[in-house]
Amino acid sequence: MKILMIEDDLSLINGLSFAIKKQGYELEVARTSAEADNLWIKGEYALVILDVSLPDGSGFDICKKIRQTSKVPIMFLTAADEETDMIMGLDIGGDDYITKPFKLAVFLSRIHALLRRSSNFKERETELCSNGIRVELLKGKVYKNGEELDLTASEYKLLCLFMENPDRVLSAEQILSKLWDCSESYVDGNTLTVYIRRLRTKIEDEPGRPEKIVTVRGMGYKWNAGA
Repeated sequence: MKILMIEDDLSLINGLSFAIKKQGYELEVARTSAEADNLWIKGEYALVILDVSLPDGSGFDICKKIRQTSKVPIMFLTAADEETDMIMGLDIGGDDYITKPFKLAVFLSRIHALLRRSSNFKERETELCSNGIRVELLKGKVYKNGEELDLTASEYKLLCLFMENPDRVLSAEQILSKLWDCSESYVDGNTLTVYIRRLRTKIEDEPGRPEKIVTVRGMGYKWNAGA
């Protein structure tokens, strides 16, 4: 598997390159947004590791550009540790968000988890259908009664999780652990509530009286397949 790392800190590049290659992965490194664009066009990658602050641009912009054409796992590895930065990174398509400083063992474990999850994703069914909602998994598109919906990456992943577990109550902890490998101090139950409320406004006929994603008091949420 080939990994693309977009990072401008040379000392960090040297240390991580050794560790990543030791795990058996191929690695290509870009130190600027321009270099990243050139490598992305030419190569096929199983994972992208992305810094937010680059000499000639923002990692957020690179993430948005990648998400226009690819569902490749994206891991942010950055010193930008504000809650708003993490939420933005996840919302625009990031699959994980690690802040510096970090432990190398944890970093490598997150890489393995993302690649394993990506492999499992490719083995799933190609389409989910329920309650007038249809998800084309290979294309990352969602339709309600035949009309395409505009979902953020986080809303899309949340919807897929619910539809893959019909009529099963999922606790907030279960949802967070399956969607994001991130510190609970950043992505917590309150953040999840916001995501669910936003998703309901797009898929429910009456968001104030949800019938598809229902709240099970004291337990969590479930996808009501018989709505």
